[in-house]
Amino acid sequence: MHEPESPPRRRIPRNLWALSATSFFMDISSEMILNVLPLFLSNVLGVGTAVIGLIEGVAEATASLLKVFAGGLSDRLGARKPLAAGGYILSALAKPLFLLAGSWGVVAGARWADRVGKGVRTAPRDALIADSISSSDRGLAFGMHRAADTGGAVLGLLITIAVVTHLQGNTSELGKDTFRTLVLVSLVPAVLAVLSVVLGVRETRKRAAADGPRIGFRGLGRRFAIFLGIVALFDLGNFSDAFLVLRAQERGLGVGDVLWTLLGFNLVYALVSTPAGALSDRIGRRRIIIAGWIAYAGIYLGFALAGSATEIVGLYLSYGAYYGLTTGTAKAMVADLVPVELRGTAYGSYHALLGIIDLPASVIAGVLWQGIGSWPGFGPAAPFYFGGATALAAALLFAAFVRDQTNDGAQGDSVSGASASSLVSGARLGADEKRT
Repeated sequence: MHEPESPPRRRIPRNLWALSATSFFMDISSEMILNVLPLFLSNVLGVGTAVIGLIEGVAEATASLLKVFAGGLSDRLGARKPLAAGGYILSALAKPLFLLAGSWGVVAGARWADRVGKGVRTAPRDALIADSISSSDRGLAFGMHRAADTGGAVLGLLITIAVVTHLQGNTSELGKDTFRTLVLVSLVPAVLAVLSVVLGVRETRKRAAADGPRIGFRGLGRRFAIFLGIVALFDLGNFSDAFLVLRAQERGLGVGDVLWTLLGFNLVYALVSTPAGALSDRIGRRRIIIAGWIAYAGIYLGFALAGSATEIVGLYLSYGAYYGLTTGTAKAMVADLVPVELRGTAYGSYHALLGIIDLPASVIAGVLWQGIGSWPGFGPAAPFYFGGATALAAALLFAAFVRDQTNDGAQGDSVSGASASSLVSGARLGADEKRT
C-alpha cells in the first residue's frame, strides 16, 4: 500500500527570513522611543496635542514623498536591496538625535530624520518581499513579516517597561532621564537591524528597467487607483496612534500601565498577522479588509465612549486584532492589483498617499481634541468619532467598488501597447503603518 502523499510544505525564502529579522530588530529600537515620545512631548516639554499632531503628520508626509521616488527608482534600477538597506541605515543614524531633545523642534527634527529612512526603505522592501514569493503565498509572506515586526514591538515594549519601572516606577508622567536612557538602549537593536539587511538579503533577480520614471499613480491602473482613493478616505480618520496613548493617559493609566497595554496590543497584533495573511490567500483580501475596517469603526467608537482605564485596555487589545487583520493583507493586495515590473512604484504610491493623508488626519485630530487659538475644540472623544465615521464609509465603498484580483509576472501581466495607455488614462484617483 502506498502512503497518502502529504501536502507540500510552504518554503519560506531566505529574503523573507532576513527582512523579517531586520524589521524585528528595528521595531525593538523604534518602539522603545516612539511609544513614549508623545508622553515626553506632553509631560516633559509641555507640548499641546495640536503640535504633537503636526509633528507626527509632517513626519509621515516627509517619509511619504520619498516613498514614491524610492519605489519608482527601484523599478527603474531593477534592484531593491540598496535602497532598502540604505533606508534602515539612515533610520539607525537618526536615533541618537533624540538624545539632544530639549525642545519640540529638536524632537521634530529627529523624528523627521528617522522617517526619511523609512521613506527610502519601505516601498523597495515590500516590493522585494513580493518578488521573493509566489502569488499564492503572498498573504502568508506579508503576514509573517508583520508578525516579526510586531514581535519586535513586543520585545521593545518589555525592555521599555523594565527601564521605566527601574528608573521611576509607575508614576503618572514620563521623566527626561528615563527617555534618554531608552534612546541609548535602543541603539543596540538598530545596529542589529542594519546588519541583518546588509548581510542577509539578496536581490531576487535583475529586472529590466521600467520605461521612464513612473512617479505617483500614473501607469498603475484604474483598479489600483480606486483602491487608493478608498484607502485615502479611511486614512483621513486613521490619525497617529500618539492620540491613543494620550487618551489612555487621560483615562487614568500611568506610564507603566500604558506600556503594558501597548505590549498586549502588539502581542495580539503579532499573533493575528500570520494566520490573517494566510486566510486572505484562501478567501480573498477584500473580505478581510472590510471586516477589519468595520471592526476599526467600532473600536474607535469605544475609545470615544470609554469611561475607565479597564475599557481602554480592552479596546487596545481589540485594536491589535484589527491591525493584524488588515496591515499585511492590504500590502499583499497592492501586489495583486499591479504588474510585477511596477511593484516598487505601486508600493511607493500606496505608502506615500497614506503618509500624506496622515498630516491632515493628525492635525484634524489634534484640533478636534484641544482646538486652536481661542477655540477649545470638542474634547478627547471627538477625533475618535471622526475616525469611526470615515472607517465605516470607507468599508461600504470598498465593498461596493473593489474586487479581489491577482497579478503575477508569471501570468504575463506586463503593461504594453493599448493596455498601457488605458492604464495611464484610468489612473487618476490617487493610500500603515503609521506606526513604525
